[in-house]
Amino acid sequence: MTKGTLKAFLERKNIEISAKRYGIDALSAMAQGLFCSLLIGTIINTIGTQFNIGFLTNPVCTISGADYTVGGLAVAMTGPAMAIAIGYALKSPNLVLFSLATVGFAANGLGGAGGPLAVLIVSIIAAEFGKAVAGETRVDILIVPLVTIGVGVALSAWWAPGLGAAAMKVGNLIMWATELRPFMMGILVSVIVGMALTLPISSAAICAALGLVGLAGGAAVAGCCAQMIGFAVMSFPENKWGGLISQGIGTSMLQMGNIVKNPRIWIAPTLTSAITGPIATCIFKLQMNGAPVSSGMGTCGFVGQIGVYSGWVNDVATGAKAAITGMDWLGLILICFVLPAVLAPLINMGCRRLGWVKDGDLTI
Repeated sequence: MTKGTLKAFLERKNIEISAKRYGIDALSAMAQGLFCSLLIGTIINTIGTQFNIGFLTNPVCTISGADYTVGGLAVAMTGPAMAIAIGYALKSPNLVLFSLATVGFAANGLGGAGGPLAVLIVSIIAAEFGKAVAGETRVDILIVPLVTIGVGVALSAWWAPGLGAAAMKVGNLIMWATELRPFMMGILVSVIVGMALTLPISSAAICAALGLVGLAGGAAVAGCCAQMIGFAVMSFPENKWGGLISQGIGTSMLQMGNIVKNPRIWIAPTLTSAITGPIATCIFKLQMNGAPVSSGMGTCGFVGQIGVYSGWVNDVATGAKAAITGMDWLGLILICFVLPAVLAPLINMGCRRLGWVKDGDLTI
């Protein structure tokens, strides 16, 4: 097959080998799959436990000897949900999309704690192979699932354990470094994850893939909240209540177009994250011991705060924490809401006086 023929084939099959397709579209979709399975399952379990709702705390079914609650069923579907979401982002045909459920289950299970990274890589490859054979025979109903599942499960067995272990080593290194140097790592993690949240990539998926929890997870929460609440409050004169809500509990990614036009509008929330990150790690010892994906969600649907709270609940239940204290709540409120709402507008005011930011620069 010549280069021109291969290019034409890939275009016909809608196989686009690019950083945007794999690093932005697929990664962002994977985060949505995580939200609709692992994260929502964790939230359901927490609600059931805290409010003593029998329907949510009691098993609703038993599968292969294991009891599952409603939230437990959602958590069990984490791998398939991520893989199908990735396939959807890659514009996979239906037979490929449905076959990815098996691929995601295999990759996530074999990847262990670092399963999300394994699911991302394996699902992309399996989906593209499935797309390549789709429509090429009269027996697609057999060939497409065989190829998609065959490639996906084979790669899961071959790569997933190593990918999962590598992801966890990186995550553990970050968490270890944060414990060792909470000030510097508090700044780095907060700034990097916060910027990733505003960029058209998924900070949630990154945190999930690395299993980022503990103090590093707390710094990540601080950085994400600095971006979301920071942009929401400092752009209030332009965007009013609609902008406050859409950015504050939606996403700061809405400012991406304005950042491209004037990158200096990003100074205030980014400096804010550099301040709140070490405050979280050094003063309040804010830890995210809930689902790792929550570390990269910030105030989006208050998922970051729910994740921190569910971590507190788990720690109390296991004896790792004596009780949820007033200092815990004070730190969470200050780091996630009060400090970003105060610091970002103040820093932005300085940028405006320097002529770096003008009226209308933050309008969405």
